[in-house]
Amino acid sequence: MTNLIQARKKLIKLFIQATVPALFSALIFSCSDKKPEPVDYVNPYMGNISHLLVPTYPTVHLPNSMLRFYPNRENFTSNTMRGFPLNVISHRSGKIFSLAPAGNIQEDIRHSPEFTYDNETVTPYFYSVTVEEPYCDVKFAPAAKSGFFSLSFPEDTVPAAEIRTTGPGELAGSGISISGFDTFNGVRTYLYLEFRPTPSGFDSDPGKRIIKAVFDSNSGSEINIRYGLSYISTEQARKNLSDDIPGWNISEVSSAAREKWNLVLSSIRIDGGTEQQKRVFYTSLYRCFERMTDITEDEQYFSVWSNKTEPANDTTFFTDDWVWDTYLALHPLQIILNPRDQDAKITSYIRMARQSGWMPTFPTVTGDNHAMNGNHSAAVFLDAWNKDIRGFDLEEAYEHLKNTILHETKLPWVRDSATWLDSFYDRKGYFPALRKDEPETCPKVHSFEKRQSVAVTLASCYDDWCMAQMARELGKEDDYNFFISRSFNYRNLFNSETGFYHPKDSLGNWIGPFDYRYDGGMGARDYYDENNGWTYIWQPYHAFGDLISMMGGKEAFNRKLDRLFTEGLGKSKWEYYSILPDATGNIGQFVMGNEPSMHIAYLYNLAGKPWLTQKRVRMLMNTWFRDDLMGVPGDEDGGGLSAFYVFSAMGFYPITPGVPEYQIGSPLFNKTSIRLQNGETFTVTAENNSPRNKYIQSATLNGRVLKEPVFSHSELAGGGNLVLKMGPKPDLSWGTQ
Repeated sequence: MTNLIQARKKLIKLFIQATVPALFSALIFSCSDKKPEPVDYVNPYMGNISHLLVPTYPTVHLPNSMLRFYPNRENFTSNTMRGFPLNVISHRSGKIFSLAPAGNIQEDIRHSPEFTYDNETVTPYFYSVTVEEPYCDVKFAPAAKSGFFSLSFPEDTVPAAEIRTTGPGELAGSGISISGFDTFNGVRTYLYLEFRPTPSGFDSDPGKRIIKAVFDSNSGSEINIRYGLSYISTEQARKNLSDDIPGWNISEVSSAAREKWNLVLSSIRIDGGTEQQKRVFYTSLYRCFERMTDITEDEQYFSVWSNKTEPANDTTFFTDDWVWDTYLALHPLQIILNPRDQDAKITSYIRMARQSGWMPTFPTVTGDNHAMNGNHSAAVFLDAWNKDIRGFDLEEAYEHLKNTILHETKLPWVRDSATWLDSFYDRKGYFPALRKDEPETCPKVHSFEKRQSVAVTLASCYDDWCMAQMARELGKEDDYNFFISRSFNYRNLFNSETGFYHPKDSLGNWIGPFDYRYDGGMGARDYYDENNGWTYIWQPYHAFGDLISMMGGKEAFNRKLDRLFTEGLGKSKWEYYSILPDATGNIGQFVMGNEPSMHIAYLYNLAGKPWLTQKRVRMLMNTWFRDDLMGVPGDEDGGGLSAFYVFSAMGFYPITPGVPEYQIGSPLFNKTSIRLQNGETFTVTAENNSPRNKYIQSATLNGRVLKEPVFSHSELAGGGNLVLKMGPKPDLSWGTQ
């Protein structure tokens, strides 16, 4: 016990020595005239406690880099962590290798340690924490394909560090280094790791999956560890390390990472707003640069699609993209901020399809997860092309998409050839639904995800519309006529008596009786997907004008929108969320926490009441996005919800990827300046802006009076100034022409 008390006292001394200078520097900084930089506003803890599903994680990484790090724990409230992963392969899964301080505690190294911890600090470019058993200060800084750890032990401790694989793998130590590989979903990650000072020896388990580096008692209390990763080879991992981190100074690594983040985040500058709004904005922007990830290594990359190392041919190869979650807002935002990388990301999709035979939907390092429904990479391609990104081969993309859409099944979460359900869709123009409690008749249907008959039909209509636009661009008139005809299939499921998209059985009869709030089982997956019929009224994205007509005109459309935001849950919260756990962030039946809802508040613009868009958008931002542990309303799948916030806070939003224009909302900040890659700047100026003054009174774009709440991508890309005069009450005449 005496030794433990002494160890704690010495650790406190070490902690004071390490933190007091930093606190002093922070005090000097706060008292100086120097303004915080954009990266200083990022709070990686925002959303680390989920309302119901998966939280955000405090990820430390470079923008769009291969290496990502966060502590191995369930969420912020976890009392313990299980070491530190050397990489997280796919957004929130695939923790590869694990590092842990070992100290002089003698224990079976086959035991997977759990640590209590305290004094944690996280920024995008640096991580530190105090581990309590054994006592150790842990610091981490990221590079593109490499990382740097510093472990500081109490002075009378004989320090040690343990590395283990998390999947099938093998590790070996010699001299100053450990090398080997780990495996996740069949794909190897290779490791080359170095220590300073030099270990006195290594201790391995019989299976060579765990190795402990031990040090002499006179080695000092600090162990520095730098390592490189590769999907190609151990030698390439060593090369990646020498390219990324040539020295042994963790501060230099962290400072370089901070510089890169500041450069990326500074592409958007904001003036005005509250300190909390600035933190939410830049935290959201930081989350928009987690994926896709660059896995190019020395002009080559390992492709799971061909199962070999492929030449990059002077183009960066990106992967890790859950396109159902990202095509609506994240990809359109990246088109504005980084069109060169967006071109490379799209070319990467084409390469995946060329090597595998199918256009992927959720591509990762380890293959296509093929999750959710639809083939929405069609929208990503079309949106980029119509916004003048032209470096990729549109014709090859189109042919891969056509093959996938016509010959692969539309069934959610199933990667297989077409079934009789797909043939039915081709003949009848809708995906047939089962009646309530009717047994499934197609053996390929996913047992949990079900048919999602309405959601699949709506998604397919939009994908076909995107295909039709690409076919016309390529001069394929027969294909255009084929796909544009199918793009109207949503009409087959519109129930004019109720004003909802309604499931039909294979005989063409409405499923009934029917409750649009609850029917469809868990997540309404029998008919919709993760959300109920109220959310899916407002699709498909290419047919809003037709939807207004089908509902009976603009007034009827506006009344339905109003009902969406006021219709009660109809059950207690626990009952409602036990059926619809993805439907968080409710305002009435509107669901802020899931991607299919993000465009809905902007639809008032189309129906002649833009002041209601301004009102709703401000309310959604202020209600559901906050600088706190529960400040994200739903399951943030790598940038979708964050991109919605970034767009909306700037004052505009792309409601239809593929249509190169933006609907105007109500900007949070007095001035937002977007630095474009072509050297131009696009600025949104909100005069007389405040929390109360959220309504647009008039607008000009580059001096031209703007009478409609919309502007084109070309007007943004050419630079200029959108000036909005704001007031406390709606101007019922502006934007209604």
